[in-house]
Amino acid sequence: MHLNPYGGDAVNLAADLANRRPTSAEELADRCRAAGLTLERPVTPRDLDRTHAALDDWEKVVDATDEHERAQLINGMMAAAAAYPRLTDHAGDGWHLHYRDDRQPLGALLFSLFSVGTALHLVGRGMHRLRRCDVTECAMIFADTSRTGRRRYCSHRCANRDAVRRHRARAGH
Repeated sequence: MHLNPYGGDAVNLAADLANRRPTSAEELADRCRAAGLTLERPVTPRDLDRTHAALDDWEKVVDATDEHERAQLINGMMAAAAAYPRLTDHAGDGWHLHYRDDRQPLGALLFSLFSVGTALHLVGRGMHRLRRCDVTECAMIFADTSRTGRRRYCSHRCANRDAVRRHRARAGH
């Protein structure tokens, strides 16, 4: 796995997988490769199960009601994935850091990646910059990487839908 920066790519992969959970080991492998991960071993149904469990834990971080709860949850994830950072050139594509033990199955690797990547995103961008869409009927998760840090919607479509709804409410329709 060679994702740099760890934070942005990892948190976006977690959001993508959480928003549309993979249904097979093959789909999980394809989506991880598309996100830039180098897979060192075959992906198994056990990896899929472990990834779903990691996403369950990660969604608790997303849904935390305050910064302290969010920090406590992400710290718990990082403690469970604890490994010392190490330099690696495993894929021959340049030296980079891994925050996990070598030769882990994909499910465990993603747990480590999601926890460390999310922590780096939150401390680098702001503890509030991971959330669900503000549109009530939309549960999509997104990492706010906007310049201002005030993004409220998962997409332009949801932002437009909410603007139309607010306009119609003011106009009395």
